[in-house]
Amino acid sequence: MDERDRKALEDIEKFGCHVLNVMEGEEQPCFSYSIGIEKTLNQPELIIVGLKRELSHSIINNYRQRLAAGEVFISGAFYSDFIEGFDVTFIEMDKKHYKEYLGWGLWLYSGNNFKTYQLIWPTTAGIWPWSENKSEYYVWAQPILNSSGVLEKI
Repeated sequence: MDERDRKALEDIEKFGCHVLNVMEGEEQPCFSYSIGIEKTLNQPELIIVGLKRELSHSIINNYRQRLAAGEVFISGAFYSDFIEGFDVTFIEMDKKHYKEYLGWGLWLYSGNNFKTYQLIWPTTAGIWPWSENKSEYYVWAQPILNSSGVLEKI
């Protein structure tokens, strides 16, 4: 176990989760995700793709705090107070994407036997992934990590 592993485990012990931020690559937008939420609260981990690191980190901490306070989030329902002025929704991430996105989660849980929600966010113009007039950039910035890669209107 190295120093990064110890830091992750300490964060989970102290804060209830550890947040990992992955920088944008040539083919892929930046993303952030939690590890430890299922271990400490028995609720799904969270991944956010395409939003700035600081915002994503704050949203993940807000999500964990709300879970710790007893709130329950349901895939396909809309929630406010994560991004000011906008609702968000959650979908269940398909396990086929875990290896590409959730390496530390696979490490922590010794495999893919854990649940992860993807936070789905609209554009500032209120465009959602199921909107017909979405831009190519938005499609790239927020890939849909369910089994089909497509999100029908919620």
